Amino acid sequence: MLDYFGAMEKPHERPLILPPSGGYEKLVSYQVAKLLYAVTVRFVDRYIPPSSRTADQMEQAARSGERNIGEGSKISATTKKLELNLTSVARASIDELRKDYEAYLEHRKLPLWAPMDPRRKELSNARCKDPDEVARWIQMVWLREKEERLQAVEGPRTARTPRTVKDRAYAELSANVGQTLCKIALHLLDKQVDSQARAFEKQGGFSERLYKVRKEIRAANRD
Repeated sequence: MLDYFGAMEKPHERPLILPPSGGYEKLVSYQVAKLLYAVTVRFVDRYIPPSSRTADQMEQAARSGERNIGEGSKISATTKKLELNLTSVARASIDELRKDYEAYLEHRKLPLWAPMDPRRKELSNARCKDPDEVARWIQMVWLREKEERLQAVEGPRTARTPRTVKDRAYAELSANVGQTLCKIALHLLDKQVDSQARAFEKQGGFSERLYKVRKEIRAANRD
């Protein structure tokens, strides 16, 4: 590469003022948040009344989680501080969404999976790429648990029909899947925030890097 005076500039001699940025599509936290957004849109369409404030709240929280991870990654080259802030906003949004999923289960007297429930690990290991894969996973779990759920119904079958049992099972599974994806995203974002905080402490922001580079250039010119 030629500098302003026509001399060849060696790549290793060029100061790194702007580190690489973007590439957020490869972040596992972004991939999980993107999947969570798609799953939440479907969940809201099926289980939350359109006129409910919760419907908009859940969709916006899921969208905020996905978008802020991406925005933070894109802006990381010029401001590590804002990257950290945006990632923290993403985490807060997804944590709010987690509470909405848990409230849905609580208000309808549906069980929230325990932290060590094997279905949580099973879902994580499934590595679903899109909401269709998630839907197939839920259907697989329902079919596996179908007989046990039907046998556990108390009272006459006319009071709790198989259709009612299936509807409640799907609602329970879907809400727990959303809550589990929230927990996975939160775990990943906790590590991401910690990593970004340490990078900011070590490298500083754009202004600090620019000052350092200018100082090094002035020192080299004096020599």
